[in-house]
Amino acid sequence: MYDLLVIGGGPGGYNAASKAAAKGLKTCVVEKRALGGVCLNEGCIPTKTLLYSAKIYDYAKHSKDYGVTFTGASLDHAAIIDRKNKVVKTLVSGVAAQMKAGKIDVVTETAKILGKKGDAFQVQAGEQVLEAARLLICAGSEPTLPPIDGLFDSLKSGFALTNREILDLKEVPKKLAVVGGGVIGLEFTSYFNSIGTEVTVLEMLDHIAGPTEREISNLLQKEYASRGVNFLLGAQVTSIKDGKVAYKLNGEDKTVEADKVLVSIGRRASTKDLGLENIGVLTERGAIVTDEYMKTNVPGVYAAGDVNGKIMLAHTAYREGEVAVENMTGGHERVNYNAIPSVIYTNPEVASVGETTESAKEKNLNTKIKTVSLRYSGRYLAENEGGKGILKMVLDAEHETVLGVHIYGSYASEMIYGAAMMVDRKMRAKDVQKCVFPHPTVCEVIREAVF
Repeated sequence: MYDLLVIGGGPGGYNAASKAAAKGLKTCVVEKRALGGVCLNEGCIPTKTLLYSAKIYDYAKHSKDYGVTFTGASLDHAAIIDRKNKVVKTLVSGVAAQMKAGKIDVVTETAKILGKKGDAFQVQAGEQVLEAARLLICAGSEPTLPPIDGLFDSLKSGFALTNREILDLKEVPKKLAVVGGGVIGLEFTSYFNSIGTEVTVLEMLDHIAGPTEREISNLLQKEYASRGVNFLLGAQVTSIKDGKVAYKLNGEDKTVEADKVLVSIGRRASTKDLGLENIGVLTERGAIVTDEYMKTNVPGVYAAGDVNGKIMLAHTAYREGEVAVENMTGGHERVNYNAIPSVIYTNPEVASVGETTESAKEKNLNTKIKTVSLRYSGRYLAENEGGKGILKMVLDAEHETVLGVHIYGSYASEMIYGAAMMVDRKMRAKDVQKCVFPHPTVCEVIREAVF
């Protein structure tokens, strides 16, 4: 019998398992596919590998702006995919080694909760039944596939793709339709636009990038539109078949031709067939209901990561898994969801944490907004010819407490953790003023914003 059985070997699962083992818990991880989950195998890591190759190609194409001339820069998509596979294999092997070093049992099977017998939860994993005193459910998420006419047949034929299949395309499509202008759709838009594909983004909302600070999402859209991306906002897709995507826009029926279609409308918690009903775990709209301590309504059962539907980001899963382990071993920690940073790895990058001007208005918060150009940074100016990056800070008007920070430009992903700490620690502008930032760096604009 195990002290802890973790269902799902993604970021939340494998990291939590390591923490539990370090605390002396006899731990087992059940993962139906590969360790690392969606993030490592078909999400965060492989997409960043592709995007970095595209960034290098962009640098080569625009090197003349920096006094460097290249002749005949070319891109080998198949080689990029091979490198992506190598990177993923290396990291998956690293996670496996981590499990072995922690003496954590790993079972590669589909898990189903059977019920509880005495003090033990019973979980079917292939031919065996595993028992554990506690469960941590980290089953992750899967793409949302709405009942669009022709979609499922198009997925079978390969005309339509999800984030999983598009990562293994051997040939570059001449025309790509992207259904959904959120993070996944935008990152693949960035990659394929950089390597020469004609990209059309169809988004139901009147803006891209979901809850991102609107001024920044508008800047991102304008930038990619200038690079040739066609954005169809307010478009309701009605069918995907016969080499076309049909949609309604302003009451009119229209179509766009494509060689491939990426369906990136969103993701949903993977709770189907987990057997949650066998122990009475409460769900809401398909996601497991947890409190800020990662506890479900069933004592001894916790849930972390995408499966709880709170914030579907790998680093959220890491923290949630850690909090779950702390609390099941006598601690009393919680997740501060107001301080979870998010990043869109386009080029330029977008990074955000905390309140936006829009969310603050909805909550009737009295705020002060500070916006500064990244061109205040000498390094940014030196490295970004014609760059239009900005940093926007949302402050409480009375005490100037940092409520949110939003960045559009290079190094945004590497800067946002500091802003997240400011939000988490409820720092005031006067506190940030006392911080010494290295020079010359792009992050110095944070200091510029609080003076």
